Amino acid sequence: MRILHLSDTHVERTDEPNRHGVAATESLRLMLAALRHQRAVDAIVVTGDLADDGAVEAYTTVREAVGAFARTWDAPVFFTTGNHDERQAFAKVLGSGHLAADGTERAVAAVPGAERAAVSGVGGYRFVTLDSLVPGEVYGQLGKAQLDWLREVLRVPSEQGTVLALHHPPIALDVPTQRAFGLRDPGGLGEVIRGTDVRVVLTGHFHLQLLGFLAAVPVWVTPGVVNRIDLTTRPGTERAVRGASASLVELGGASGPMFHTFHARDPRAHETVYELDEERTREVIARHGPPGHRN
Repeated sequence: MRILHLSDTHVERTDEPNRHGVAATESLRLMLAALRHQRAVDAIVVTGDLADDGAVEAYTTVREAVGAFARTWDAPVFFTTGNHDERQAFAKVLGSGHLAADGTERAVAAVPGAERAAVSGVGGYRFVTLDSLVPGEVYGQLGKAQLDWLREVLRVPSEQGTVLALHHPPIALDVPTQRAFGLRDPGGLGEVIRGTDVRVVLTGHFHLQLLGFLAAVPVWVTPGVVNRIDLTTRPGTERAVRGASASLVELGGASGPMFHTFHARDPRAHETVYELDEERTREVIARHGPPGHRN
């Protein structure tokens, strides 16, 4: 099973550059162009922050761009929500988020209610997308109803195993913004997936590549398409740089899962997009972090 994993496209309602001077749609096109020579693709996963401001037009742009790419391999596409997404607009354009290469709905089950969580299969693998969006907040959370639904989905093992996808990582480096803005109560998710057939958890949100484990299951954080976070800055600060990235995830075989990161050919790669000093970083966390991180 070869999965192309993208995240954080942050597409705007128009092709104009965003407030940082980055044209998100162009970054997505550069990334997809860099991936066009892949020898085989079984599935495409896009883990949230599809639209920067939740506009229907942005979801349409992402669906058309990724859909055209997916048709090359007749590969299904799995989308999740992120903190920048808006559930109604997401659902209007992407439905459950589980789409066949031709854009038709393919989910076989979905969580009851407004949350955009669903399940369907590819090549013997079960793909489950979760909705970690907390409206108006940067951090993520999975409520009891969604975790109970996931527990029922995983009760019966699939043929090859389960791929779990959501936006907010349940792991974090010792970085203030990651600790504040990741998934709240990762242990709750860990309890649900422990001892099940979940082979890998795919996430985004942090705009950098990171591998860790939750309940002995590999968790992969793919870097962002719109920009990347540079961890070479001083502790307590944050710097984003230009450059679209994505990942290849290979499941199965004696060595799997395996992960590889791609970088688009961008003549302006590594240029600073924005930079926050220690004071500004503390202000952002105090304003947007979960209650325990706010002043």
